[in-house]
Amino acid sequence: MATASLLSALATRAGARPRPRPPCARPWVRRVHGRIAATLVGDAAGAAPRMYFTRDGAPVSPWHDIPLAADGRAGEYHMVCEIPRWSNAKLEIDTRAPFNPISHDIKDGRPRYVANVFPYKGYLWNYGALPQTFEDPRTADPDTGLAGDGDPIDVLEVGRALCDEGSVHRVKVLAVLGLIDGAETDWKVLAIRTDDPLAPQLNDVDDLERHMPGLVAATVDWFTSYK
Repeated sequence: MATASLLSALATRAGARPRPRPPCARPWVRRVHGRIAATLVGDAAGAAPRMYFTRDGAPVSPWHDIPLAADGRAGEYHMVCEIPRWSNAKLEIDTRAPFNPISHDIKDGRPRYVANVFPYKGYLWNYGALPQTFEDPRTADPDTGLAGDGDPIDVLEVGRALCDEGSVHRVKVLAVLGLIDGAETDWKVLAIRTDDPLAPQLNDVDDLERHMPGLVAATVDWFTSYK
């Protein structure tokens, strides 16, 4: 779908009147899951790009319209990649915008970037979300005693390949890390893509420590230090 048509469809489906916009300075379209494609949309200067998703040309949500469960074995799910490993830009599914595009997180009017935590560069893993999940801000978690952050559950994908922003992958769950962030519960799922060469050997946190020694400790250290 052309950028102008996509913008018009998004505005129409969201109940707003379409407004003409200049073409995107960085066109980017890729099929990411079945008939679902991702399209990067920005202004003429390339500022504030957002990644929208479509199915057969009609706008869909990466949060609500991509299934959680992957066909096949139990314990395998779909992950929507938001942030490739080693990068610093804090990108996320926008849970408040129509059709939930992936966009740059903004704080105090500025786009957010995570700091490099020596000796690491940016994010240690491919960072994404489990579609059709929700950490309920109205319900206290029985393990942490605190309510959720209102976002999809986060995924830390540890495979060797870098993911592309907006790409969708089948992952195997290995472990879960519970964080408390600003008095909110924020679960992180450690997982590996099922097409990774190491995936058959990884099934739990002990396997992860055996084949990737130090990664779990580095993960805890990173979340303790990055802010």
